[in-house]
Amino acid sequence: MLMPNWMDPEYLLTWLGDWALWGTAAVVFIECGLLFPILPGDSLLFAVGLFIAHGTIDVPLWLACVILTVAAFLGNVSGYYIGRVLGTTLFTNPNARFLKPKYIEETHAFFEKYGPRALVMARFVPIVRTFITIVAGAGKMDPKKFFVWTGVGAVLWATGLTLLGHALGQVKFIHEHLESAILLIVLISVVPMVVEWFLARRRRAAALVTPVHAADLADAVSAPDAEDTADAPAAPKHTAGTHHSND
Repeated sequence: MLMPNWMDPEYLLTWLGDWALWGTAAVVFIECGLLFPILPGDSLLFAVGLFIAHGTIDVPLWLACVILTVAAFLGNVSGYYIGRVLGTTLFTNPNARFLKPKYIEETHAFFEKYGPRALVMARFVPIVRTFITIVAGAGKMDPKKFFVWTGVGAVLWATGLTLLGHALGQVKFIHEHLESAILLIVLISVVPMVVEWFLARRRRAAALVTPVHAADLADAVSAPDAEDTADAPAAPKHTAGTHHSND
């Protein structure tokens, strides 16, 4: 594939061999909580399902789903408590390779827009899913509420993508074109990141526009138009004079 080996799910699973499932669980855990956002989480989950259907990974599908879901959940819990302890103090260098301040700002905006359900939606947005838990922890989100929403997200993401990969892996065409199928899912997994990047640019551009203050707008509306003023009839002038009476 046209990507680094460590981003190629097929290469990783083949290289891990009998440890493919546990290696995938480790990658999912790291991406979800240990501040390393550039990992092939989506495509790796999908590929695990494909490989189980293909027979390359010889474990029950239900067991793979449980292990990967637990890894995703525990990763987010780790990120949450990192956020509670350290806050956003790690995100101070704009030139950092991974811990860029803009990542935490964009994630905070995502959280503000969608509220607690952002913990579910962010699962499907690379980079954001890594930092959303940091923001939740730094903001002292209620732990019980966090555990519920991040648990729902873990099931939908980890189990959902693994089941999808397994289902499609039983399709004859995909079974015979495994590498092309994995490449396609890699490209699809990048789409949310591109969309979020585009939306973040629009939000930053909108923030640069000077807002019209309500008072200025009211003055502009209430100010008389110059043409109307010119066309308005002049008010009669009253001059003081002597009153003459007819005799």
